[in-house]
Amino acid sequence: MTAPGLLVIDKPGGMTSHDVVARVRRILGTRKVGHAGTLDPMATGVLVVGVERATRLLGHLALHDKRYEATIRLGSTTVTDDAEGNVLTVADAAEVRALDDDRVRAGCARLVGALEQRPSSVSAIKVDGRRAYDRVRAGEEVQLATRAVVVTRLDVLDLRREADVLDVDVDVECSTGTYVRALARDLGADLGVGGHLTTLRRTRVGAFGIDEALDLDRLAEVGEAGLIPLAAVATRCFPIWPLDDEQTRAVAFGQRIAWGGPTGELGPVALLSADGDLCALGVDDDGLSRYLAVFA
Repeated sequence: MTAPGLLVIDKPGGMTSHDVVARVRRILGTRKVGHAGTLDPMATGVLVVGVERATRLLGHLALHDKRYEATIRLGSTTVTDDAEGNVLTVADAAEVRALDDDRVRAGCARLVGALEQRPSSVSAIKVDGRRAYDRVRAGEEVQLATRAVVVTRLDVLDLRREADVLDVDVDVECSTGTYVRALARDLGADLGVGGHLTTLRRTRVGAFGIDEALDLDRLAEVGEAGLIPLAAVATRCFPIWPLDDEQTRAVAFGQRIAWGGPTGELGPVALLSADGDLCALGVDDDGLSRYLAVFA
């Protein structure tokens, strides 16, 4: 039987997140695989994958903060706000050449902070039960509602002028729900020349970074050795409550016990057995434990 644990996968371009899950299933020989935080096919980088009982963790992990490296091309717009869509508009080459570095950096700075962002119309957001991208592909005009997001950082790493376009390499830290494609679109609109995303690489999601990520070929080589064990995930991502043997047995049977773990607005707490294994995720419910997921 396959051991439970998390994988941090370096997703290659051209694959959907579901494609990655299917490949992991084949490599590890189990159907119990899921992922958190979908990446577009064009994007590469960190994809958190749960295996066996670790799939129960995915919905409780704090994966709100994300970091990306991206390239924004100024000088044209596309229907998808990225390089995969048909070109909609092309700016006058003289206007693009007239953009100096300071204007671009100032435009990026204006996109930092709390924003009301309108997602790209070609997205997985549902409109009356259908994905927005399905409606666009069917010829419908889709205008999605704005949503509140937070961009913590939008640093310019490099500016490269090629022919009649300006490529801007950026480092982005943002909240979940932020569309980096929409940042590219909005930067281009603000500067008056249009813009779209040409590359996107996620370098961090929550506590998981690209430095520990495995590509799929490497996973095929190392197999289960690439898994982060449940207890290691718990100690990294949650406050900890060590249990004694009696408490461990009670939790394993789903019995509520007097709360002796950390208190306050902490979110889920990881309950660890006397042997250091993850027994459950729980919260304080008026002095008694209430379990969000049991792993014992």
